[in-house]
Amino acid sequence: MKGFVSSRLHPAANLALLLVLLLAALCVAGFFTMALSQLFFGIGFQELGNVNRHPQDYPQGWGVMMLAQGITLLVMLGGAATAFVQLTGHTLADYFAPRRPVSVGWLLLAAALIILSVPAMSVLIAWNAQLHLPDFLADWEQWARQAEDRARVITSYLTRFSSPWRLVVALVVVAVIPALSEELFFRGVLQRNLVQWFNSRHVGIWVAAAIFSAIHMQFFGFFPRFVLGLGLGYLYEWSGNILVPMAAHFTQNAFQLLWLYAQQRDWSSAEFDPDSTEALPWYLVLASFVLGGLLLRYLYRLTQTPRPDELPTEMHTLGGRGVAVHRPDEVRPPARTLSHDGVDATRA
Repeated sequence: MKGFVSSRLHPAANLALLLVLLLAALCVAGFFTMALSQLFFGIGFQELGNVNRHPQDYPQGWGVMMLAQGITLLVMLGGAATAFVQLTGHTLADYFAPRRPVSVGWLLLAAALIILSVPAMSVLIAWNAQLHLPDFLADWEQWARQAEDRARVITSYLTRFSSPWRLVVALVVVAVIPALSEELFFRGVLQRNLVQWFNSRHVGIWVAAAIFSAIHMQFFGFFPRFVLGLGLGYLYEWSGNILVPMAAHFTQNAFQLLWLYAQQRDWSSAEFDPDSTEALPWYLVLASFVLGGLLLRYLYRLTQTPRPDELPTEMHTLGGRGVAVHRPDEVRPPARTLSHDGVDATRA
């Protein structure tokens, strides 16, 4: 499929295009948010900002916030990512899942990895929450902590489920939509182009994870989210299918929502609080490290099986006789060309 933009642009040019599309999609998302807020809740443009800052002061605050968050993530991130793929002449399936299909086992193991990592992540969460910056950054630290406190109040309000219907809406907005849109954007497009730009899978994955965490604007949760981004990035790289990090991302968010709902309904006697910044008991942390590490090793070993299909970050350059493929972080393989009938022929 031929796109409006060359599919052979330098990765830096691709990222510049992605940024332009992101800004354009943000404007579109803002328009839809204003229009639908007025249509469904009677909240006009001038009042919308106050509702976003203090939703608890408005009867329609919960619905407006969920609507705004869902539209913004879906249109801004998901829309920018899919528009980029279409403009560069790719199909969504070929771009985001060149190793399609993956087995259901990949999806289940990715979800299991997230659950097993919860105790280990609690240690990192506790450390990051208590982190103190140097004295010359004291004013910025104070501002950041105040912003964290305000965000925590709003989050607590949005996760107070007065009915099963609110839980369903929250699962869609907080679990399903981010799993789709954020993975398409950060892993599917951003990480792929960073890997190709730096010519290193590891550097590209780590930089994409840092951007993924930083864009959430929560410094005292930066490192846990950064590690989550690393895990999602490697899951995508190893599996070659965007559905795998999507499954893990959905599990991460849905697990917290379901556990909160269970506690609010007194269905669980466990003392674990998904919003807590305290580390879990050492024996759970130790088990988490051991079992999570073993599962990571198993998933990595799955990638060592020779496969005829490509990885999502393989670099393609067009020559006079066909397509040559270069894999970052690997020794360049013998050149490959496509014959007139489409058969891959390897030249020594």
